[in-house]
Amino acid sequence: MTLRAGITVLAQGRSLLPGAALTLLFAGAAVLSLLWTPYDITELDIANKIQSPSAAHPLGTDHFGRDILSMIMVGARTSIAVALVAVGIGMGLGVPLGLAAAARKGSLLDEVIMRGNDLVFAFPSLLIAIMITAVFGASAVNAIIAIGIFNIPVFARLTRSGALSLWTRDYVLAARVAGKNAARISVEHILPNVTNLLIVQGTIQFSLGILAEAGLSYVGLGAQPPIPSWGRMLADSQTMISLAPHMAIFPGMAILLTVLGLNLMGDGLRDLLDPRLRRTGR
Repeated sequence: MTLRAGITVLAQGRSLLPGAALTLLFAGAAVLSLLWTPYDITELDIANKIQSPSAAHPLGTDHFGRDILSMIMVGARTSIAVALVAVGIGMGLGVPLGLAAAARKGSLLDEVIMRGNDLVFAFPSLLIAIMITAVFGASAVNAIIAIGIFNIPVFARLTRSGALSLWTRDYVLAARVAGKNAARISVEHILPNVTNLLIVQGTIQFSLGILAEAGLSYVGLGAQPPIPSWGRMLADSQTMISLAPHMAIFPGMAILLTVLGLNLMGDGLRDLLDPRLRRTGR
């Protein structure tokens, strides 16, 4: 690819670079937290609690004297891991279901899969989480399961919709004439041509997964102490908002910027990968 072609490609996905930069910033913080944080998040320093941002603590301290920057770095690891695994569950189960439904359009299998999707859509992820934690208890694993279950019908519907438009293409008809069965056609010819849709939707669901994890942790259904979570940091700050507003501002900004970065990246990928948008000059 020439320099000019590369510049043209990046211009098509103009929101991709800022989105990727924001996403990499927090992903990098999460990875760095595995090796180093400015302070140990398990140590309490009551003498220095609810300090405003300073040279020693750039984002201040919380009501236990813990460094908020260190908490946000470790919290990024929790939020990203939960959202990433949940999206992986949704994609890993939803894509095969969508391919099977499209390959058997109008059959009993198609009807069962799509009505099952409708049933899952009837229950928000928070309600699913409440049901799961009522049986198994609140934890990050149960939050992953709840968010992952909600992602399955999203990817199943998207995959089926994209695949249905491909089953009438000439290359699919040629594959049928060559004797390939529906499963082989789905894997070899349909799946590669819906991958772009899945990548874009994956970034969107990733951002929604981070929001969902924060919401579940906020109400006590996500990661449990001593594991830091952006949502629980917001919950802890609500009673201290008048004394230490920084306790709420910085975790809230972390959630906002991460979700913004993922949405910008998804929008940029859509513009970059969708040939129809490139033709219309969007």
